[in-house]
Amino acid sequence: MTSQTLPIELYYWPTPNGWKISIMLEELGVPYTVKYINIGKGEQFEPSFLKIAPNNRMPAIIDPEGPTADGKWGGAPISIFESGAILQYLGRKFGKLYPSDERGRAEVDQWLFWQVGGLGPMAGQAHHFRQYAPEKIAYGIDRYTNEVNRLYGVMNKRLADREFLAGGYSIADIASLGWVKPYKNQGQELEDFPHLKRWFDTLLARPAVIRGLAVGEDHRRNLADDKEAQKVLFGQRARA
Repeated sequence: MTSQTLPIELYYWPTPNGWKISIMLEELGVPYTVKYINIGKGEQFEPSFLKIAPNNRMPAIIDPEGPTADGKWGGAPISIFESGAILQYLGRKFGKLYPSDERGRAEVDQWLFWQVGGLGPMAGQAHHFRQYAPEKIAYGIDRYTNEVNRLYGVMNKRLADREFLAGGYSIADIASLGWVKPYKNQGQELEDFPHLKRWFDTLLARPAVIRGLAVGEDHRRNLADDKEAQKVLFGQRARA
């Protein structure tokens, strides 16, 4: 097990993507500090943040004890952006929640990328059209509500004969949890997916998950009525 002397810096806002990393760090039990990036105020566009997260999205981390050229730890600091890449990095470094064997790792990676490429973006679009769009466009609402329903069905079938998505509890479960948590905003009912609900309730009962979800909870705001924040978050185009 790799030890961590200096705290990892977590650049974070309490959202489904941010929760992935706060939960992971709590599960690992390693020291970390939180650097809040208020996405409703545009702090994700600050030049200092863009140096570590060029996609101007949180979360990101700086590990002050990065890898060395010979594959050991305790080298120069390293910054990492994109939640899936951060989860994989932390899993590799600390040898937890991410298998070391290739077969087990492939199983986890499939579900991690399923979340990153499917569940997260589709749930996010459902949130947008159901909550934030200035015009209630029935096509957009139906399109993404139905797709999230389909994805919930995929998870429900997967969990019918196993406790977690990829065998043992892993970064695949951590990645998906935050995007199921606001299920009502996506127009879903967990009672329609009993295996998914069992998984959801199991994860929410974990002490590390409880602590991870609580990070920055007092910073959370309902953006549905915050028009200024919506101007910052939506309709972004390329910047010089």
